[in-house]
Amino acid sequence: MRFDYEHLGRTEANCWLLANGLGGYAGTSGIFSVTRRDQGLLIGARSPSLRRNLVHRLSEALEAAGRAVFLSSQTFAEGRDEDGWRWLTRFSWDDGPVWEYDWEGVHVLRRCAVVHGENTAAVTYVLRNDSDRPCRLSVRPVLPVEGEALPTWTGEALELGDWKLYVRANCPITPISPVTEDLYYADDAKDGRPSRGLGESRFRAAIEVPPGQTGRLELVFSTAPIRQSGLEIVETCRARLRRLEAAAPFRDPAARELARGADAYIVDKPSTGGKTIIAGYPYFGDWGRDTMIALPGCVLARGEYDTAKGILRTFLAYEREGLVPNLFPEGDAPPRYNTVDAALLLINCVWLYYRATGDGDFVREAWPVLLRICRAYQTGTRHAIAMDADGLIRAGAGMDQVTWMDVCVDGILPTPRHGKPVEINAYWYNALCVLRELAPLAGEPGEPFDALARRVKDSFVRAFWMEEKGYLKDVISGTRADEQIRCNQIWAVSMPFTMLSREREKRVVDTVYRHLYTPCGLRTLSPEDPEFHPFYGGPQRERDLAYHQGTVWPFPLGAWYLAYLKTNDFSAEAAAQVRAWLKPMADLLREGCVGQLPEIYDGGRPGPSKGCFAQAWSVGELLRVYEALEKEDIYAG
Repeated sequence: MRFDYEHLGRTEANCWLLANGLGGYAGTSGIFSVTRRDQGLLIGARSPSLRRNLVHRLSEALEAAGRAVFLSSQTFAEGRDEDGWRWLTRFSWDDGPVWEYDWEGVHVLRRCAVVHGENTAAVTYVLRNDSDRPCRLSVRPVLPVEGEALPTWTGEALELGDWKLYVRANCPITPISPVTEDLYYADDAKDGRPSRGLGESRFRAAIEVPPGQTGRLELVFSTAPIRQSGLEIVETCRARLRRLEAAAPFRDPAARELARGADAYIVDKPSTGGKTIIAGYPYFGDWGRDTMIALPGCVLARGEYDTAKGILRTFLAYEREGLVPNLFPEGDAPPRYNTVDAALLLINCVWLYYRATGDGDFVREAWPVLLRICRAYQTGTRHAIAMDADGLIRAGAGMDQVTWMDVCVDGILPTPRHGKPVEINAYWYNALCVLRELAPLAGEPGEPFDALARRVKDSFVRAFWMEEKGYLKDVISGTRADEQIRCNQIWAVSMPFTMLSREREKRVVDTVYRHLYTPCGLRTLSPEDPEFHPFYGGPQRERDLAYHQGTVWPFPLGAWYLAYLKTNDFSAEAAAQVRAWLKPMADLLREGCVGQLPEIYDGGRPGPSKGCFAQAWSVGELLRVYEALEKEDIYAG
């Protein structure tokens, strides 16, 4: 089949991602174009937060009998396009991205790959010439122009500022006069980001294939001298992806694919010497809150217990005044501790790790830090975080945004949650119960934590539960925001230890379902609320104002499914219903970034994915649901 314009739009809207375990990656659209400035064949990383786009795209020309067509596809700002999608017969993703083209009796197969643990990427082509004339494939790498002029190709590497790009091919690499491109980024344009960028080429590689024969072209790009051929890199990358899926401890095919996708977020952290979790591609580095939300699904549910322990040790080591970092800046900048939830979620992750492993030695190692967190929340710490007289936690002052709804727009807080947020107090109660359970392992009495937990429970029910409305307040602040129907209340049902009666938990689950549920995720605000924003897009200010005002997020959907299972006693009927709700997952994994789940969707009518095309906590939280369906209930307190 040939791709028509309908196929073009659908395939270009999708993308693929190969992560290298350092924070770098390779990824383009499904038709091999770049539709945003942060796509490319090699985005190198020196740390999870320090990346550079080194090889943006490839311009590919196939020639025969005096005629030439493009295999590559790209839209340019001046309106001239490369239209290789016309000859594209197949794009597939199994153990890596594969494209197949047919033109005038010439069949071309392209594969891309990265080396795990290196800033190295490869592109290989196999040309089968079934025509009666010679053919020639010419590939011209396009590098992004980021302020400095690109140097002339000298035969081995290019100096790109303080980066060095090595290039190797299995054929001659020929210097050319500079070719400059004014690229158009459709996905950036629709989101109000800069829609144009410059690219430049300084060399090309080409092969000729006689009639009736098969030829191969390989290009390898790296920030270090190149040791492997393109074919070796591709086969190693494919084998690694197959091993990841084979090792996934799930029966459901969608869960196995998600488990493989989760590996993309586990990366090296040079500044700490350990591992961390990338929050999302392409925009985010590693964030404390996101790490603690993603870790149970992306790491523990996959059985990566040593990795989980290493990540937890890093955050335990960086605890300060009862808080753990929300952001690890690179270089000499100190960590930022602007989060009220990360430290409480860290305690929960230690609990889930212990439940999965029985590692009491690690509990004893972590105990002093867990105790400092508890005491700091009781006595008070940064960002106006402190326990009130009723035992509940309040947080936030001034322009602080310390919950996950943390947007500030031109001095405006669209979702100000200063006061006592519902999920923070659910996390606080859960943390106290965890400490009660773990205390004996550390040789400590659990009664003080139990007594405080009982006081918190009584206060929480009195302060947050609205009997006549059948749901929980979102925050205690004395404003109209208190009674808005938001997804944050679902964590008061889904955490390992919770405070509501089963009947009230069911009412919360039902309310969230009626107002916020979609098959793609939970809305952040009820459509009946006058502040509801049905659409996420446009300039940065408009996007930020809509970010938590109705926009659908996949990650809270995991908590809702777990809450539904819990409030229905994990019955066979409830499990069957959740499996039915999860059936669209296979389709979601084919929309947007193949094999991944995105950050967000529109709140009014979820359609194409938006925001980060691959988000760790989206993947992790849905993996927890598959885990609960396939294993005994490890989340019950």
